[in-house]
Amino acid sequence: MTGRTHDLAAITALLAIICLVVPIYNVNLTTLLVALLANQIGGILPDIDQPTAPLWRNLPVGKFVGRFFDKFIGGHRFITHSLLGVALFGFLFWSLLNFLHPIVANVDSVIVWWSFMIGLLSHLVIDTFTKEGVPWLLPLPLKLGLPPTKTLRITTGKVIETLIIFPALIIISGILLATHYSYLLQLLHHV
Repeated sequence: MTGRTHDLAAITALLAIICLVVPIYNVNLTTLLVALLANQIGGILPDIDQPTAPLWRNLPVGKFVGRFFDKFIGGHRFITHSLLGVALFGFLFWSLLNFLHPIVANVDSVIVWWSFMIGLLSHLVIDTFTKEGVPWLLPLPLKLGLPPTKTLRITTGKVIETLIIFPALIIISGILLATHYSYLLQLLHHV
């Protein structure tokens, strides 16, 4: 999927979790903003395994580092797109939050971490619907995809993603916002 689809999928997943599964209360503005940022970072982080990822493009020596990093971790859709990668990213992000906690003590690290993880998992879930699939069970060399037949899966950046998946994510987000408006407004009043 394209970056914008991953961004929207991450925020849609976060909205769905907050509205339908685990409502949050008593969140401050700093936590809310950091959680939204963490969600978006998690939503695109698995694609750090591409030498053309935005992170590498925006660094002065990014092209060189990106190519090295790509080869070092096994290429695109390898460890960063697996449950092993999710566990590794989750551990590293939790460690970073604990390191930064004295600096930003008023941020709820648990909410920020979960927002990050929701974004991260949304990336893998949505990539599961692409032709390439995702190696969820790495080190097993098996890329899983839905539907099981590769010819029925989505090609990144093509018509199905652009005209169906992306608009569907917008509609789902809109429905969640509309049906949970009072809860979300109450949440923002406590911010």
